[in-house]
Amino acid sequence: MFSKILIANRGEVALRIIRACRELGIVSVVVFSKADRDSLPVRMADEAICIGEGPSSQSYLNIPALISAAEIADVEAIHPGYGFLAENAHFAEICESCQIKFIGPKPESIRLAGDKSQARLEATKVGVPIIPGSKGIITNQEEALKIAKKLGYPIAVKATAGGGGKGIKVAHNDGKLISAFLTAQAEAEAAFGNREVYIEKYLKEPRHIEIQILADSHGNVVHLGERDCSVQRRHQKLIEESPAPGFNSKLRKQIGDAAIKVAKALKYENAGTIEFLVDHDENFYFMEMNTRLQVEHPVTEMVTGIDIVKEQIRIASGEKLNYTQDKIQFTGHAIECRINAEDPDNNFMPSPGRIDTWIIPGGPRIRIDSHGFQGATIPPYYDSMIAKFIAHGRDRNDAISIMLRALKESVIGPIKTTISLHEKILNRPRFRQGAVNTNFIDMNMIQEKQDQIDSRKKPHESL
Repeated sequence: MFSKILIANRGEVALRIIRACRELGIVSVVVFSKADRDSLPVRMADEAICIGEGPSSQSYLNIPALISAAEIADVEAIHPGYGFLAENAHFAEICESCQIKFIGPKPESIRLAGDKSQARLEATKVGVPIIPGSKGIITNQEEALKIAKKLGYPIAVKATAGGGGKGIKVAHNDGKLISAFLTAQAEAEAAFGNREVYIEKYLKEPRHIEIQILADSHGNVVHLGERDCSVQRRHQKLIEESPAPGFNSKLRKQIGDAAIKVAKALKYENAGTIEFLVDHDENFYFMEMNTRLQVEHPVTEMVTGIDIVKEQIRIASGEKLNYTQDKIQFTGHAIECRINAEDPDNNFMPSPGRIDTWIIPGGPRIRIDSHGFQGATIPPYYDSMIAKFIAHGRDRNDAISIMLRALKESVIGPIKTTISLHEKILNRPRFRQGAVNTNFIDMNMIQEKQDQIDSRKKPHESL
């Protein structure tokens, strides 16, 4: 086991890793930008090292600064968290060359899984279905139009690198496809430094299901069940839950087995997530693999009792998984709401600034993962998520009730947050029924506007 780890990240995930290190008896070293000097991770870590100015390019994405910090602190390993350099094969290679263990998969696995078009090919080799689409990278508009004619619209143009909803465009005709192709290329180049894209059939209103896997360096691979991440806005997840509502045992086993096949095909090691789309007929299709810890990992921890971050550290240190698939038990239902510093009533405008009021929920079966506190300042440079509320109930209805109670207890200000949005979503009949898909938020907003119009209508007054 490691004795000292550097955390190459910030915010709630840095704090999450610090807590795991403390429970394992490992010294934690956190890096920070000048904008995060007074942050909670800096206060909580055993050691803290400043690595640059506020913008990510000058701090959390600055590989030389991170390696220098690791060498100054004399750490044995680096945990990248999620986002930033967590899925950067080059960073993993540099860690390896400096004899610093990268707590994650090997560089070649990151590179293979990170190339979504190549990962799709690997999935087909082991018999896992993929969404119909191009066999590889699409390099020109003519090729895209030819494949679109064969597949039929709508078509999704996707960046082969990166994630988080960037570099994804949907087209419904030839003209829109050319625009989507050029826009996706430009967006992918700006976000990931890689303009390569592929295309696939766009499924209407699918469910977004992901399988959490753990794989050690001794050939053992298990999955920790599924998460339903269908409630999204612009491909950004808002609410996640486990298990997926309405899944039968046959589908659950099939998709879990498929995830393990993909992980083995990619010779994967450490924690990762295999993502699928599921259609109305319960056909599932491999979409991509995320080679890192996921934001929504707490819902899986709540239903399995397995600490995924600790498992990452144990696997990276060379330990074997101490359980097999048949020993993993699932209890109850968990839901996570991502609380962002955004104004949902003003087109989700970011709302950075100082937090003067910070009242967060407590009570049974509520977990709060957050780096916020009264007096904290939310910088404008980073992702707007400030907290994750996780509720664990004996069943889905119980978990929803607990979450609604928690949201009602919360007061964060004067910055704007998405707490009110989550209350509205959880109270929607379709959500209560588990009838969610990736189009749920758009439909919810349309319904909300209609409700507002209806509420303003007055009965006709006779003359």
